[in-house]
Amino acid sequence: MYKNHRIMTNVYFADDRFSKRHNKLKNAIRDKQIILQQTKQKFQNKGKFILDDIKETKSKVRDTIKENVWTIPNMLCMTRIVLSPYLGYLIVNGNFEYALSFVAIASITDLIDGWIARNFKGQKSKLGSFLDPMADKVLVGTMFFTLTYLDLIPIYLTGIIILRDLVLIGAAFQIHYMSIPKPRTLSKLFDVTNTNVQLAPMFISKVNTTVQLVMVCATIAAPVFDYVDHPALQALWWLTTSTTVSSAISYIVHRKKTYKICNNLKR
Repeated sequence: MYKNHRIMTNVYFADDRFSKRHNKLKNAIRDKQIILQQTKQKFQNKGKFILDDIKETKSKVRDTIKENVWTIPNMLCMTRIVLSPYLGYLIVNGNFEYALSFVAIASITDLIDGWIARNFKGQKSKLGSFLDPMADKVLVGTMFFTLTYLDLIPIYLTGIIILRDLVLIGAAFQIHYMSIPKPRTLSKLFDVTNTNVQLAPMFISKVNTTVQLVMVCATIAAPVFDYVDHPALQALWWLTTSTTVSSAISYIVHRKKTYKICNNLKR
């Protein structure tokens, strides 16, 4: 009888110790779960804070990138582009005196818009770095087309100039497209206020534009002052050909310096 009672007592104490250990283990697991839940909540809160901070930063950068494109230099450039067909009309119809006056006024506006962009705050823009040379190309290209139509400029020279400009425009378009953050959409592609690519014209390009302008102006003046087919004009043709080819090669070799992507403004 005593032996059975002793066995029962040992079983009771063993069961009690097991129960205490079980409860202790259960409490430890519950405490770990609470700590894990608290840690998870902290990470979620921290992650939400980081995401909110990123969204706010992107918003600020987006506002910075969207520059003002309605500047006086840009408006003058657009005016030259829009009025270029009228210059072509004057040349085709033989109104060379009026065409010369038009070119003189366009050249003055080109000097004025550059001066304003350099000297007045808020008038310089990345769009303007593309728009200004584009306006020059449209104006000069119009004169080349119309003068070639009148057989005053050889067709091979006009072909070289147009081919070079098309290649440069295509390269600029591709670089602009690649600089747009994904997902790339048409609205982003044609949003002129949302560009982070800037054109840095090279010295040879400026020389080439000047030579082209001098050549077409001299050609327009040739019928007025009666020196069509003069050897000096033919020398200008070859000079223009050499500067055009040289500037194209220079752009290809130094293309990384020509089109600058403003990495600090990327989003």
